Amino acid sequence: MAHRIHPTAIVEPTVELGDEVEIGPFAFVGGTAKLGAGTRLHHHASVEGNTVLGEGCEVFPYCSIGAKTQDLKYKGGNPGVRIGDHNVFREYVSVHGATNDGEFTTIGSHNTILAYSHVAHDCQLGNHIIASNSVGLAGHVIVEDHAILGAVCGVHQFCRIGAYSMISAYAKVVQDIAPWFIADGIPAVIRSINKVGLERNGFAVEQLDRVKLIHRILFRDGLNRSQALEKLASHASAESAEFKQILAFAAICTRGLAPGSS
Repeated sequence: MAHRIHPTAIVEPTVELGDEVEIGPFAFVGGTAKLGAGTRLHHHASVEGNTVLGEGCEVFPYCSIGAKTQDLKYKGGNPGVRIGDHNVFREYVSVHGATNDGEFTTIGSHNTILAYSHVAHDCQLGNHIIASNSVGLAGHVIVEDHAILGAVCGVHQFCRIGAYSMISAYAKVVQDIAPWFIADGIPAVIRSINKVGLERNGFAVEQLDRVKLIHRILFRDGLNRSQALEKLASHASAESAEFKQILAFAAICTRGLAPGSS
């Protein structure tokens, strides 16, 4: 099927375009970039380098996707970016390539990244994530599915944001945020469960009850982290999906779990 490429756009001969790609005025597509079918670049957007952008994505004006990492440890090679389908990148969003040769910054599908947000080198984002305006993700940050990131929040490098969690606006995240919870503050601490978000995503009453129980054991029972995790592992509900998920999350934490609010 035919593409719609504005005559002022620059599309280098090394790129690959899927069916019905639309590229607006003064946009740039370069390097070995690949754009999936039905993807649209608005005016002045750029996709470059070793980047694959999936089907049905929309890239708004002045976005920069696939530029070289800002990491001073970059030594050359061909790192890049891999992005799934049906993502929206609003104005001035930047997504940088990975640092090491053959590695990738990755973003899944059905994500919405709002204006001025930055996804740094080697970040790994899942699916159905919403990042509000001016979110800053440092290098190697992992964001799991269905997380919501409030405006102007900042996430320290190597932090992990758990599934279905919510980071409040202006929060400073320096430790891992466990799934299902709301984090707020400087530095960010766990304030409560993300009840509205979980209900909107179809969590049943019994699932919510288990999440509440996990919250109490981790953050309200006066236990240190090792004691809390031992209690979760030995609990009668330890074989439930929620208990298994939080124990698995804790096991791979590199920054430590963010504490509860006092």
